[in-house]
Amino acid sequence: MSRLTIYLSRLLGLFFLIFTVALYVQRPTAIEIVGQLMHDRLLMLLMGMIALACGLAIVLAHNIWSGGVLPVVVTIIGWLFVIRGVLLIALPPEVSAIFDLLHYTRYFDVYELVALVIGVLLTYGGFRVALPPSGAPQDKPNPVD
Repeated sequence: MSRLTIYLSRLLGLFFLIFTVALYVQRPTAIEIVGQLMHDRLLMLLMGMIALACGLAIVLAHNIWSGGVLPVVVTIIGWLFVIRGVLLIALPPEVSAIFDLLHYTRYFDVYELVALVIGVLLTYGGFRVALPPSGAPQDKPNPVD
């Protein structure tokens, strides 16, 4: 497994864990803020730009579709960030309508549980393996490394 896969798995896993726990601790406030956020065009544009930048950073450096579950999951998350970013930037009214259809306030706990499980799995997967030594040959060379 590449150093980049391990790093991104740890990074994304810890991000999902910390963010999910923080939202759950402030549950009523989080529900209200996210609801308002998804109907504010300026904030949606900013969220879209951030999601697109993060997604492109992952996909350009780690577009790996083989080598086990962990590399593929990291790549899928990168592509989901790209798609989310593009949708938030290009189609904000439609994204707001989809958000309303998903009943975020009603199913907050379900959405948070999914994010928490993803965070736990990525964190576990990233920290259960040791980093290969710097300069050591890897399974598949990454042209970005």
